[in-house]
Amino acid sequence: MSQTRLTRRSALLGIAGTLAAPAIVRAQSLTPIPTNEPPIETQVPVRRNISSFSKQNWQDHFDELGVGCLLADITSRAVHYWGGDGMTYRLYPSSVPMSEELTKRGYTKIVRKAENPSWTPTSSMRERDPSLPERVEGGDPGNPLGTRAMYFDWPAYLVHGTHDTRKIGRQSSSGCIGLYNHHVEELYELVKIGTQVRLV
Repeated sequence: MSQTRLTRRSALLGIAGTLAAPAIVRAQSLTPIPTNEPPIETQVPVRRNISSFSKQNWQDHFDELGVGCLLADITSRAVHYWGGDGMTYRLYPSSVPMSEELTKRGYTKIVRKAENPSWTPTSSMRERDPSLPERVEGGDPGNPLGTRAMYFDWPAYLVHGTHDTRKIGRQSSSGCIGLYNHHVEELYELVKIGTQVRLV
């Protein structure tokens, strides 16, 4: 009798396992970051690069720490921030310019900060896309600058948030460096006017 119960239980467990196997295989094949999503604009979907999240040293990019340093690594699509206290360090995934023609590299600094910034497309942006509005007010969910912006001393270049989270980790901007809104809000509180910036 006990032998029969054991056999029946084994059979039921075997059937249940067989029925569940396709669902388990499907669940394991789904990743939190889709690899076959359609590209933004005309770009090929990004290849995720784990090396983007390798810690760097500010000394490799700046002569002194000052009030802080910010490194935007366009190749790895990551932003590194070092605070002037010598202890604070942050690393964020970012969006980068769509093409090399829109990319500017070199040294600059943060000269202005804005909460819920308004956005006025440049004339070259409107030339590329005439459907762009003349201006989008801050706080508008369609505003491509998101909830915070930190402006460089290069005209029309900045680090800002985005409401379109698909853009992060991609070549998707017209020259700026984009962050998730919750990341740019955290960084905004840390960054001081005069923070050194390097885009590589």
